[in-house]
Amino acid sequence: MLIIPAIDLKDGACVRLRQGLMDDATVFSDDPVAMAARWVEAGCRRLHLVDLNGAFEGQPVNGEVVTAIAKRYPDLPIQIGGGIRTLETIEHYVRAGVSYVIIGTKAVKQPEFVSEACKAFPGKVIVGLDAKDGFVATDGWAEVSGVQVVDLARRFEADGVSAIVYTDIAKDGMMQGCNVEATVALANASRIPVIASGGIHNIGDIQKLLDTNTPGIVGAITGRAIYEGTLDVAEAQALCDLKFKDE
Repeated sequence: MLIIPAIDLKDGACVRLRQGLMDDATVFSDDPVAMAARWVEAGCRRLHLVDLNGAFEGQPVNGEVVTAIAKRYPDLPIQIGGGIRTLETIEHYVRAGVSYVIIGTKAVKQPEFVSEACKAFPGKVIVGLDAKDGFVATDGWAEVSGVQVVDLARRFEADGVSAIVYTDIAKDGMMQGCNVEATVALANASRIPVIASGGIHNIGDIQKLLDTNTPGIVGAITGRAIYEGTLDVAEAQALCDLKFKDE
């Protein structure tokens, strides 16, 4: 299981939100490239970038920052989400050196777009499913749909999606632990690998995910915890590696 540091981009700065609220943002750095360097030096093997402005506007806003990070670390897998609604946008990010694009809102509103994207960019597409009480939220979490997460995940199994990033909105940014039960349920219900997201606070939360012995959970995204120092990236990754080695 990979520990994946999150860099959330708002107005060119690295921030963290609480429960997806744009007006409840904490700025951690005005130099996202330097922040990426911090996590690379800590030994991360993948980065999770989110264009928060893009998620609300429906098109990339912080694309230059994403490109700068990708150019600085050409061998590091990077996944980017936020405002990815066209094949042209995906092509732009792939050309910039990004490994994976995360389709969120459009995956819910136009599931056929995911299939198109997977055909055009095989192995590059991740679906981001953000949920509230088991139902998928869209548009920067401003809207909650009537679609259940598990049902939508199964819809994408035949498309060739690389992974699903699953976030429980109620947990995100609150550092109260991720929704382990729902994450495990999703991983067991679908053949698509799942990346856990939202609410991870400390090493104990990583241990809880590992203790489920769910092979379908392949990563855990962490944001506020690593910025506020309640979780150490290197220590968390070492714990995951030890678990894998023991098995």
